[in-house]
Amino acid sequence: MASRLPAADLRNMVAALRAERTQMLDFTNSLSDDEWAAPSAAKGWRIADIVAHIGATARNFYTPAGFRTVLAPSLEQFNERPVDRRRAWSRAQVMAEYTRTSRRAATLLDVVRRTPATRARVPLAELGRYPLGLMIGGALVFDHHTHLRHDMAPALNRPTPPTDADRMRAVLTWMIAVLNNQITQKPVAGLDARVALTLTGPAGGTWWIDAAGVLTPAGGPVAAHVTAPALSFPDWGTQRSSWRDSDVTVNGDTELAARLLDAVNVI
Repeated sequence: MASRLPAADLRNMVAALRAERTQMLDFTNSLSDDEWAAPSAAKGWRIADIVAHIGATARNFYTPAGFRTVLAPSLEQFNERPVDRRRAWSRAQVMAEYTRTSRRAATLLDVVRRTPATRARVPLAELGRYPLGLMIGGALVFDHHTHLRHDMAPALNRPTPPTDADRMRAVLTWMIAVLNNQITQKPVAGLDARVALTLTGPAGGTWWIDAAGVLTPAGGPVAAHVTAPALSFPDWGTQRSSWRDSDVTVNGDTELAARLLDAVNVI
């Protein structure tokens, strides 16, 4: 059975969320009206829709409406509804909500992390249960980081906004936690031996993965070893791109590693 993942560094997540919020405000405030209304790289969503999505998601963490995510059969389908309701909103309305709800969510995380409630395990649609502090901080930092750098900036031919080890640590902590739950709930077919995943660069590390989930600390023999830059994981790890087209190297049992990598799709 998979060993327990290390506790999230929630103080770091508060700082990471505030840094990502500042980055998002700087980016969106620099956009022309045409860029604001332009298609993003997220299928079916404009740049405006992504900001509306993040604002609505932040709101869900402190309003009763958020409890509906507990019973949602699909988080991706659930996320479409608030975006649809906000499509007719003006830019000012979307930005006002995002500014308000993202600030409140960061404040909530800073309060929750100091209380026993931070360890309460809360369900999130089909993604399983997570400690409340990790769910608020991890999900929101991941959403900001991934949408901004992989859906918004590239679609507008703008430079990729910078990041740092603290923000990447928050992103990777959330992605590994989701991946662990996904594998635990739906084991990867044919994953009959351990694979090591090493992510290099900011906040990188090594994790063991097998049919039981993600194991830590890593160590010992494995059938295959996958290595990739940490900065690229939010792209191919969400299937925005194929790992085969990314800077991913595999040593050992390549077929076994491919079974795992083809199944990785962190929402």
